[in-house]
Amino acid sequence: MSSRKRTPDQPSTETSTATADPPAVATDTPPAANDNRPSFAERVGQRKRIADPFGSAIDTVAGVRFFDSKEDQQVALKFEEKPSQAVIDKVKEHGYHWNSFHRIWAHSYGDSPRAIRIEGERLYQEVRQMIRQEKGIEAGQEIPF
Repeated sequence: MSSRKRTPDQPSTETSTATADPPAVATDTPPAANDNRPSFAERVGQRKRIADPFGSAIDTVAGVRFFDSKEDQQVALKFEEKPSQAVIDKVKEHGYHWNSFHRIWAHSYGDSPRAIRIEGERLYQEVRQMIRQEKGIEAGQEIPF
């Protein structure tokens, strides 16, 4: 062994019989073909997606929201206050059921998610107009989806 002290930025000249792993060094070279770590694309696919369900449309004046949940495979209507019986009948007529836990009217995608979403958007527009008329609120400018 050498009696000379080395500074941290000088490499050691000592030889060791221990088999230590070499220090990890960042390189621009891709991992070896036999590397068992998942690829970047695989790691990205494991991340949690954006919060679901998301509100597709909202009318704060009428107090109604339309949600689309791809994770739960359903669309839903949520009312700020209990709607009139005419609105409830219209929602039931379109196949929605009451979910008391989430306090929403929901309709599952079934075999045709796109058709259910389109019909849900149409129902939302119809229901919000019914509520606006019941409350005596003028139509105002429409906000498209």
